Amino acid sequence: MSRTRAVVLVLAAIVPLAACGGKKRAPAVAGTPAPPARSAPTQAPEPVESGPDLAPVDQDDFSVSDPATGEGGPLSDIQFDYDQSSLTDAARATLEKHALWLQGHREARVTVEGHCDERGTAEYNLALGDERARAARNYLVQLGVDSARLRTVSYGKERPLDPGANEAAWARNRRAHFLVAR
Repeated sequence: MSRTRAVVLVLAAIVPLAACGGKKRAPAVAGTPAPPARSAPTQAPEPVESGPDLAPVDQDDFSVSDPATGEGGPLSDIQFDYDQSSLTDAARATLEKHALWLQGHREARVTVEGHCDERGTAEYNLALGDERARAARNYLVQLGVDSARLRTVSYGKERPLDPGANEAAWARNRRAHFLVAR
């Protein structure tokens, strides 16, 4: 009788603990915000209103062909090889042009976004995106751009430029993107 009673007591203690489970959150990567909650898989990010810390950009100096994505802005994206955060020669050449542009536009502030393709876990891609953004930022600082003007963020695989599932799409998504503001 005491053995049955002990089993019942153990089960009574375990059942409430098991019910406390739930969805585990992905660990946050240092220096990156948690990815935004997604209500629809293809929904574009909300536009940001101007405020005391964000002023609209003068279109003459900072032309952007697509304001929703930032494509065609004054600083073009740089690409990365698969599963790499090291800068290619082409990326270095592009960043050298960016540094020259930034030296001529000292009021510009830049957010360097790190992006990945869809392969790999969300946690892994957030970390890799962070490494890519930091690699681009650090190279710009080496070229003389004030580090206070540069900020990094990683979106991992959460904001693909190309939704395709082939090598060409993945290559476009492995990038650092530059958002310019004053």
